[in-house]
Amino acid sequence: MKELWLQIAQNASAVDKESLLKLAAENCDATLQDETATTQQGKTITVLDSFNPAKITKLKQEGKTVAQKITIKGKEDENTAVKAAELHADYIILNCQDWRVIPLENLIARTRGKSNLIAEVATAEDAKLVLEALELGTDGVLLKTAEPNELSKTITFVKKQTPKIPLTPAKITAIQQIGTGARVCVDTCDLMAPGEGLLIGCQAAGFFLVEAEVHENPYVQPRPFRVNAGSLSMYTLAPQQRTRYLSELKAGEEVLVVDRKGNMRPTNVGRVKIEKRPLILVEAEAQGTPIKVILQNAETIRVVTPDGSKPVTELKTGDQVLVHIAASGGRHFGVAVPDETVIER
Repeated sequence: MKELWLQIAQNASAVDKESLLKLAAENCDATLQDETATTQQGKTITVLDSFNPAKITKLKQEGKTVAQKITIKGKEDENTAVKAAELHADYIILNCQDWRVIPLENLIARTRGKSNLIAEVATAEDAKLVLEALELGTDGVLLKTAEPNELSKTITFVKKQTPKIPLTPAKITAIQQIGTGARVCVDTCDLMAPGEGLLIGCQAAGFFLVEAEVHENPYVQPRPFRVNAGSLSMYTLAPQQRTRYLSELKAGEEVLVVDRKGNMRPTNVGRVKIEKRPLILVEAEAQGTPIKVILQNAETIRVVTPDGSKPVTELKTGDQVLVHIAASGGRHFGVAVPDETVIER
């Protein structure tokens, strides 16, 4: 779990300061003030503003927890951070000024396992960037802010647990070739594994898990970044439980990758391709709910099953596939409206 530290900016109002402290007490690992940080458990961390090897050694010999602050302006400062890690400073708080990503990537590689890297940030967006640097990210962030809302957004990102979405087996009830139509390929900025893909459906009531193009075959190389996602009028389930039409998606937007166990993670769209292809309508039923999806009719398009995956060209009535049955109700521009009456066919 990544750590979240808070430093309240001097321009915070009394009301905002009170709100920030309350949020921090419930969600932050430490609150920084002057030369000390206090953990959620009431433990004190000594924070050093200037690099002093002898002082770090002395404090560690006394059994103190030490955090060394370092402003990164160049390679020399990066080397100082490495020295602090080698002296067993518990934390290194990094303020990257001109360059942010590359110095952090260098230090993640050079100090991993020696010390905990905490990057200073001013926004939740900055927190997301540094926590994903070199894939592993820093060990945490120190948010300096006067805005309770900014802390709330950062808490949501930093402290989120690996989310899951319920999947259930559904029985195929009908399969029908329906001719040619516009289908959408969603190329993402990530690699997907067998059993991962996007949730796609004709209706907001239910979604089929359509697998990424991860399998080798004699004719086409795997494209593990791609989900051949179906007709352009299909829904896909996006982050925050919103639905998006496949026709709406474009480069840079977020989609939701889901695996057969229901684990989900957001990733970004790299490109969207819409082309005319033969289509197939697949109908299924789960928990008494009939659901449908329209996909390209080709051997490389596979739906995830409880035991593996199966090309749509090999599906038969009675086969089982994994689906997500959504809560009843309507949608308004992708947002669920539970009490609205909607009939989807």
